[in-house]
Amino acid sequence: MSIKLYVEGGGDSKELKARCRRGFRKFIEKAGLEGRMPRIVACGGRQNAYDSFVAALDVEGPIPMLLVDAEDPLTAANPWEHLHNRDTWARPNGAGDDQCHLMVQVMESWFLADRPALKSFYGHEFQESALPGNPRVEQISKADVLDRLARATRSPKTKKSYDKGSHGFDILGEINPLVVERAAPYAKRFLDTLRAGELAVSDQGPSPP
Repeated sequence: MSIKLYVEGGGDSKELKARCRRGFRKFIEKAGLEGRMPRIVACGGRQNAYDSFVAALDVEGPIPMLLVDAEDPLTAANPWEHLHNRDTWARPNGAGDDQCHLMVQVMESWFLADRPALKSFYGHEFQESALPGNPRVEQISKADVLDRLARATRSPKTKKSYDKGSHGFDILGEINPLVVERAAPYAKRFLDTLRAGELAVSDQGPSPP
């Protein structure tokens, strides 16, 4: 089954969108999915990712899947319900549970699960002690994730402090998804859905919030 993955990320430039696609491709391939890859669409902002996903539901072709940041602590176990509560995004007609996935709370939450990859990327001046101590990375707030990552990378001479556009997608391509999914249940849910090779596509209307 062919899947088209609409991801949040990549900004407005072609170069950054290409880096976004490359980072997600490398991350997904290393999860054991080489040869079974979805087509990755870097959508820039999360609203555009959602709108592009909704539009794709009405087009014959690959089955669409949505991947966006949760942005905040989860308000519901079901990703569609969380997005309804936080963003007032309705679950579209025909969209199944397996077609919606969250990076909890942000993509950078995944980085905290693989500290050796961060140390390798930034070098010996990387300050691991500045990172949060909570191993349950999905429980760490977005603000704390980004602040602590900035602190940990403030010293390296070869690279500037963490910047999503300059570093984010390169780091994404370096982290180990098998390590990430042990610390991040929603990352595991996303990767397991791709590994299963099929999506539970709903032919019903949107679920009530």
